[in-house]
Order: sequence, then structure tokens, then C-alpha cells
Amino acid sequence: MDNGLWWKRQAKSSEQRTTPEKVVSSEQRAMSNINICRENTDPFYRYKMPAIQSKTEGRGNGIKTAVMNTAEVARALGRPPAYIIKYFGFELGAQTSINESTDRYLVNGVHDSNKLQDTLDGFINKFVLCGSCKNPETDIIITKDGNLIRDCKACGQRTDIDPRHKLASYILKNPPESAKSSKKKKAATASANVVGGGVSISDLASGKKKESSSNGNENENDEGADSDDDALTRKINAEASNLPDAQPIADDDWAVDVSEEAVRRRAQELENLNLNDQKSEFDQLGEWLLESEDKDDLPSDVEIYKKAVDLDIVDDEKTVQVLAQVLFDEDIVDEIEQHQGLLSKLITSPAHEKAFLGGLERFLGLDHPELLPQISKVLLKVYESDLASEAVIIDWGSKISKKYVSKDISKKVKKAAKPFVKWLEEAEEESDDE
Repeated sequence: MDNGLWWKRQAKSSEQRTTPEKVVSSEQRAMSNINICRENTDPFYRYKMPAIQSKTEGRGNGIKTAVMNTAEVARALGRPPAYIIKYFGFELGAQTSINESTDRYLVNGVHDSNKLQDTLDGFINKFVLCGSCKNPETDIIITKDGNLIRDCKACGQRTDIDPRHKLASYILKNPPESAKSSKKKKAATASANVVGGGVSISDLASGKKKESSSNGNENENDEGADSDDDALTRKINAEASNLPDAQPIADDDWAVDVSEEAVRRRAQELENLNLNDQKSEFDQLGEWLLESEDKDDLPSDVEIYKKAVDLDIVDDEKTVQVLAQVLFDEDIVDEIEQHQGLLSKLITSPAHEKAFLGGLERFLGLDHPELLPQISKVLLKVYESDLASEAVIIDWGSKISKKYVSKDISKKVKKAAKPFVKWLEEAEEESDDE
């Protein structure tokens, strides 16, 4: 045979034999890793996982689907392989077989790779991705009350896992290694061995040193001195020896004074704090309205209502008490009618009605005592505008109170209002007689 022809045939045969293998290998490499969050189509997305590879085994009623790379997928997701297979079983309504020692994971029935991959997306969304930032860098934490939480290492958020899913119950019975070891880690921090010989930080602070072994290991400890007594350990020992002794704390220092006077004082301080917090909001409303020197330049009723909403005091009866003091001037009788719409919207209960009358008591008794002779007209307009009921006006006018003004001022206001209150009482009696 011609050596040249033989060489050409050999080269052609080699090319035919190797080229398809290279093409398949290249495609496999291209398809080997996919985005963990497949909704993210960014080709440079850093979180990748192997695509699901499956193989059908058996025939008839015993046919099964083997998930060939379960361990690799689970490693990429940071979850135990059993969680993935159990999730497949719950979602597909199939029995599963899990053998971690032989790395063999089976799902009963025929399930192609695409179907399993789509099902895996559900597992990732529910048990892997952070509910806040959709990042897969999460750990499953089991809380004291038996809830499952995804603890995100990227954004720091902790989001709940739906406890109604069957896999949630399986996870509670078979917690991940991170949850199992968390208690060990907690026990191995504050009181753990920090210098390699059973001496904790608290022991160092109290002056306790590493005890030599009684089983003849002193030479062994001497040989390991370079590793144990390194620079960091020596620094810890030196600083710990300089720590001052802890001062004993008397039990009385922690005691709370529960005497009647102390309790009353704390209650008064708390009440004053709450009143001051509210007062600032009502002061803002009053000062905002008083910025207008002329009553004609006051904000509109709509603007006043919006301001009360912004201050979050629209439902508080003190709001109408403030308005009763700043909305009006000597033309109060006409101005009540002008602001009837706003006041009707804000006065929604007997408490609001009493507060409004209290504001008028301050307006007439303190700011404009010259208007006291007109108080019957003012109260009539309030009554006709349905801003205060007959019963509330009678109750207010029949009692001297220092709730809004001093008793002396209250007495003067109620005396001036007595004719109108008496008229209301007589009208009520006539109505009852009829």
C-alpha cells in the first residue's frame, strides 16, 4: 500500500472519528451551567448551576427516572440533595428513593430533564432565592417557634418560607447541617477554647491560666508552644492580665423604686411626654393658621383639612379645639357658618363637640371677653349648624370647669351663656311634654 495514500486515509478516518466528539463536548460545556434564577437572562449572571441531567430506568410499572447530577445541583444551590428530590416527589406526585452514600436519587415514573428543570425553578423560588433581593446566597434557619426563614447573606433580609408546603415539614424533621451546627457554634464562641487548652476569654480576664496536663503531655505542650503562644495569644494574655478586677454590683443598684411617690412621678413624666408630643402638632397647626394677619387671608378649608391630615391629627378632638380659637374674630357668628363644612367634617362625636365648645370658651373668655354678650348668638349658630347637640350644650353650660380655662373665667362664660342654655332646657321640656 502506498504510504502517502495510507496517511491520507488515516487522517480522514481520524478526522471523522474525533470531530463529532469535539462538537458534542463543546455543546455539553455550553449547556453545563445555567443561571440559578432563570428569570435573570443576563449571560454574566454570577450564580450558576448545572442543568438537570436525567435518565429513565426500568420498564412497565417499575419505570423510574434517575436524576444523575443531583449532588452537583444541590451543591450549587447550597441545599441538601434530599430536599430537591423530595420536592420533585411532592410536586410531581411520585414516590422517591434517596441514597446519599451511593449518590443515587430516583423519582418514580418518566420525567424528562426539561420537566424536572421547570419543577426545580419552583424549589429555587420557594426555598433558595431571597424573598427581598432574589439572591441565592441564603441559609435556611429554623426559629424557636418552628418556622423556616431564608437568611440572605447578600442583603441581610430574613424572609419566611411558606410553612404550608409539604417540604417545609420535611425540612423541620430533617434540618440542614447549618441549622444542626448552629447550636454547637454558639457554644463554641464566648466560652470556647481560644488558646487551645480549655481557657476561655472570661477565664483569661479573671487571671486563670492554662493548666498543665497531668498525663505526661508537658513535653508535647512545650513542643507546640510556637503554635499555641503565637503573637496574637501573647497579646491577648498581656491585655487580659491588665484588666481591672470586676467591681461587685450591689443588688440594690438594680432595684426599681416602687414607692407610691416614685410611681406617681414616673406616671406624670410619661403623661407629660405624651402631651408634649401631641402639643407640638397642635401648635404647628395653630401657628400655621396665625401666620395670616388678616382672617380674610386664612388658608381655605380644604387646605386646613389637608394640613390636619398631614399632621395626623384629623381625628383628634383637640384639633377642633385649636380651630375654635384661631379661625374666628369679632365676626364669629357669620364665620361659623362660613366654616361649617370643615367643622362638620372634623366634629364626629360628642367628645369633638365638647372640645369645640371648650375652644370657644377660651376664645371668648380669654382672647375676646368683649364678645361675651354675644355668646347666645354664637351658641345658637353652633346649634343650628349641628356642630353641637342640645344635650352637649346643656351639659357644658351647666358645669363650671377648669378643663379649658380657670374656674373664674369659666364662671363668667357660663353665666353669659345661661340664657341660651335655659332656653334649650325649656325647649327640651316642652318637647317632652308634647
